[in-house]
Amino acid sequence: MAASQPFFGLRGKALTLAQIILIVCPAYIVFGYNQSVLGGLVGLSDWTAHFPEIDTVHATSSSAATIQGLVIATFTLGALPGCLSCSYTAERFGRRPVIFVGALLSLIGEILEASAYALAQMVVGRVILGVGVGMLSGVVPTWQSELSSSKNRGKHVVLVGLFMALGYVLQAWINLGFFHYTGSVTWRAPISIPTFFSLVIMATIFFLPESPRWLMAKNRATEATITMSILKDLSEDSAEIKADVAAIELSLEEHTADIPLLDLLKSGEDRIAFRFFICLLLQFYQQMSGGNLISVYSTIIFQQGLGLSAEISRILSGATLTWKFLSCFVSFFSIDRFGRRACLMVSGTGMACCMMGLAISTSFPKSNFPAQVLSVLFVFLFNFFLPIGFLGANFLYCSEIAPLRLRVAMSSISTANHWLWNFVVTMITPVAISSIGFKYYIVYTCIGFCIPMSVYYLYPEVCSLARYFHRLAQAKQETDHGYEAGRYRSNFPR
Repeated sequence: MAASQPFFGLRGKALTLAQIILIVCPAYIVFGYNQSVLGGLVGLSDWTAHFPEIDTVHATSSSAATIQGLVIATFTLGALPGCLSCSYTAERFGRRPVIFVGALLSLIGEILEASAYALAQMVVGRVILGVGVGMLSGVVPTWQSELSSSKNRGKHVVLVGLFMALGYVLQAWINLGFFHYTGSVTWRAPISIPTFFSLVIMATIFFLPESPRWLMAKNRATEATITMSILKDLSEDSAEIKADVAAIELSLEEHTADIPLLDLLKSGEDRIAFRFFICLLLQFYQQMSGGNLISVYSTIIFQQGLGLSAEISRILSGATLTWKFLSCFVSFFSIDRFGRRACLMVSGTGMACCMMGLAISTSFPKSNFPAQVLSVLFVFLFNFFLPIGFLGANFLYCSEIAPLRLRVAMSSISTANHWLWNFVVTMITPVAISSIGFKYYIVYTCIGFCIPMSVYYLYPEVCSLARYFHRLAQAKQETDHGYEAGRYRSNFPR
């Protein structure tokens, strides 16, 4: 009887909702929560007593800030190989086992962090946690998209950004809640709380569907057909299910050969190298526009950068990250209505303007109250513009622009590039805030203003990729060099 009622007995939309609630939501809460939680804890008195090596509150040299940035950034050092490994492990073992192992490693890392009495144990826990979260970030979007219908794929991927923002919100308010206690509970409890979400993933993933595409690739067509029929709440013999099975079979026949990674650097009519380049550039922009800076170090920005009290800084951090979470709904409703290009350009322009305003307002002395108010306002405005194009839509665009035969490789490497620049920002921010102050925001301002121009001239709308790359091929044949994007600007898909 149990075998005839798989997946908790759910079908159709109810099963899709269960996948989102039990796997996608917890996975990205673990992502956002653990990425930013230490940024709000490093100034606590008990924290500095346990880890004096990274005490920037009482330190007189910049070495403590450098080590602090490195310790927080070790999370991304683990996430980088964790994410890259998914291009092999998810194809070899399936999506669900990789998700389980990712959740298990995140649980181990969280336990090591929460029980740490020495900096070495904290670093080891941080790296293991990063590997687990990197695996989750690399395989959960693929698993979700392969279980979703194409008409809902855009909104489902944008949910990734929304749940990530929810993780930021939870850690900010939980940190504030424990701030009023004394002793190690002020930081051990906040670090240990996300173990609940890791356990939810581990307890439920094998009761939910495996990717039908992976099942078909492993010659398990019967299981794939049953899974697709349950996901769509249709009969296994229905015409729609048979058409879906045939489409997957055809796709697998066309792309069963091993694809060398060097194909990413080859040109041709498909412009693979160009697609790869704009994916890497987009993920570079996602980090170097300031998104991770504001999310991870908002408490430090308010406390050390603006000279606000520890409690007020944590309240403002929670408020601005809550505002960021609410702003994610703008992207949810606009990403399919206005297209990827428009969302990316509006988001990039808005973030650049906010960083410029932040650079100006923080150049005044910390005692200047109007400048403090303006700085807080620009942080809030930044967190409105960020989710519109760079908290989910960037990952969606990279997966959509990649040709099917290179989708896994291109997605994995571009996401790893995201983690690489994430490490750079996380590593240098404590040192930059303490040494160059407002000048640090000028860097993000300049990079941010490059986003709308780059998107306008280089990034096609995904619904017209074939037409766009055909025109680029014609341009190359006529000129025998470059892409001459400017010449074809008026014909770019919008």
